[in-house]
Amino acid sequence: MISSAKLQFYKEERLVFNKELGCEIPEDWGVVKLGKVVEVWDKYRIPVKEQDRKPGPYPYCGANGIIDYVDGYTHDGEFVLLAEDGGYFGPFEKSAYIMRGKFWANNHVHILKAIANKMTSEFLMFYLNFMDLRPFLTGSTRPKLTQTDMLRIPLPKPSLPEQKAIAEILSTVDRAIEKTDEIIAKVERLKKGLMQELLAGRVRVKVENGKIRFYRETRFKDSEIGKVPEDWEVVKLGKVAEQRKEIVDPTEVDPVTPYVGLEHVNSGETKLSNFGKAEEVVSSKYRFYIRDILYGKLRPYLDKAVISNINGVCSTDFIVMRTKRDYTIPDFLIYVLHTKRFIDYSTAGMTGTNHPRTSWNWIAKFEFPLPPLQEQKAIAEILSTLDKKLELEKKEKERLERIKKGLMNVLLTGRVRVKVG
Repeated sequence: MISSAKLQFYKEERLVFNKELGCEIPEDWGVVKLGKVVEVWDKYRIPVKEQDRKPGPYPYCGANGIIDYVDGYTHDGEFVLLAEDGGYFGPFEKSAYIMRGKFWANNHVHILKAIANKMTSEFLMFYLNFMDLRPFLTGSTRPKLTQTDMLRIPLPKPSLPEQKAIAEILSTVDRAIEKTDEIIAKVERLKKGLMQELLAGRVRVKVENGKIRFYRETRFKDSEIGKVPEDWEVVKLGKVAEQRKEIVDPTEVDPVTPYVGLEHVNSGETKLSNFGKAEEVVSSKYRFYIRDILYGKLRPYLDKAVISNINGVCSTDFIVMRTKRDYTIPDFLIYVLHTKRFIDYSTAGMTGTNHPRTSWNWIAKFEFPLPPLQEQKAIAEILSTLDKKLELEKKEKERLERIKKGLMNVLLTGRVRVKVG
């Protein structure tokens, strides 16, 4: 690893256009075909159907990364794996990755060993992920990067010390992204576990002197959906919420009125964060208001349900519902709608083949345990705190990815040079 204190950056003034690469590069950089800087180890690949794989400790690798772990390996060492088919080949997409040690490779990925005195594995991987490989593909139904076409891919060739320095900088950003991914995964696991415990009443929350206290519930009663806390009731969704079905012609409202389609809602999110404008659509829509819940009834297994923080119009592929204040609050009910039990129930009520939808009449019959309002508020506060943490970490990941993209643009083309001082 190179110490960041030893790296020196400067803007390159002497650039020349290279026809093969289609861009300017430093005049002291060479250009070389991929086939001149790697050895191809494809002949050792062995595809194995999922049902025929014997579980074990070794990664089983395909076009987009590790897909399984098996008993046995085909390669041992440091290699760059480049998708042959079924991968992502556009610029800034992960078409290549590095494997070190023992692993098994199938026949959907090329296995490349960088020649030590010509190119580093890390620089090669970053450049392959930076460039647009689509011009080198053949076929339309399932585009393929053949070995012949792969070997003629042009690459810039800085000195080995500069290759290592560039790779170290980009690897540092990658490590920060990986750390953020780990935090996101940890918070998501915590949220999932808390939802299972809190929404079933196995773990209770109580607010005392402005502080939330957790305790394990021991007193349960039998109900039609299983055991629930003695002071909770089992209700149907239709008892605590009602459907809002105000049809509106989007051409008759202010053109900049917010419009929400299913494409604006991400699976699993609880708060509305994206929308378009009414002027972008023409057919009849539903009107919704602040604090309404928009629930995606088309393919309900996609898990799309959000609380609105604005007034607007939405696709009729949403069920717009408002909660009855004497029973529940949107901030609590939204988490019930994201439970696996509700998603499975809603999915079971789908009708239609090409565009399967559930319905309000079906989901209104869904039964679930309902705590007292004060406890609902405490549960919602706990889970929304985790949602806010997830949102912050996801924004941080987006920021890091923008930084990496910017660095790749200038470092891999030599517009900004780096050397070890």
